[in-house]
Amino acid sequence: MTVTHAISPQAFPLLNLRRVAGNIGAEIRDIELSANVSDELFAQIEAALLKYKVLFFRNQNHLTDEAHQAFGARFGKIVAHPTVPAPTGTKLFELDASKGGGRADSWHTDVTFVEAFPKISILRGVTIPEYGGDTVWANTVLAYERLPEALKRFAESLRAVHSNDYDYGAERIVAEEHRVQHHRQVFVSSVWEAEHPVVHVHPQTGERALLLGHFFKHLVGFSSRESARIFELLQNRAIQLENTVRWQWQQGDVVIWDNRSTQHYAVNDYGNQPRVVRRVTVEGDPAVAVDGSRSRTVSRPQPAGQQVA
Repeated sequence: MTVTHAISPQAFPLLNLRRVAGNIGAEIRDIELSANVSDELFAQIEAALLKYKVLFFRNQNHLTDEAHQAFGARFGKIVAHPTVPAPTGTKLFELDASKGGGRADSWHTDVTFVEAFPKISILRGVTIPEYGGDTVWANTVLAYERLPEALKRFAESLRAVHSNDYDYGAERIVAEEHRVQHHRQVFVSSVWEAEHPVVHVHPQTGERALLLGHFFKHLVGFSSRESARIFELLQNRAIQLENTVRWQWQQGDVVIWDNRSTQHYAVNDYGNQPRVVRRVTVEGDPAVAVDGSRSRTVSRPQPAGQQVA
């Protein structure tokens, strides 16, 4: 049975809220984000995020790196990216299109190669191209709900290994050599792998969602070829256009998404125009399967002095 996602914006009386797409996404207007927003206002922002999965805010040019992080800390502990160095003095993850790893043009859920992957991401538009560079999000809860019952049960039985050492060029029509080199030298400077349930239960809403994306490496107990075919079947369900919302960035925009119930894709259609966005990442918890089993670490870098000979 499909869950109905219709919800009235009037459920959030403190928010000037406009739905952006039919199944995911809402814009909130007339708010200045900061660490000092009232508890009542923050509670409604958080509740709206759980309902709509992605929230969009225009005209947040007042946010500095420090203020961005301070606001993000209202949602929980801020964590840096495991492999990509943060801008000096911050825990921000920067995507700069002029650098090798600055174009996230493949469907993914953030940092699923770690056991406790982030629960929330908060992205700020620092330098936005004159045209192009939109980002698209997909509702992975709705994707699961719309599976046939037999496919739901099958998906719930599956576990998958995710890794940051994935085939960077596999889904890209053009993979420039400098971007491939950046991926190898920076993003995969240390290799992480985690095993997750393919269907996990959201810890706050109880909704079930598909957990896939480009960090997927293989299904436990299946060959690489079988894994790829099953992944394609489920992943294609996740990114159907009816499950998505597309945002056209403006300078100073901030987007908050629930990383536990979405995937996203940055459209690489802006050529050599500058594009810089910075992300605050909020620490999450291991995913929990329908049967109660949890994500687990498969491999991670050894701390200094503990390398195995």
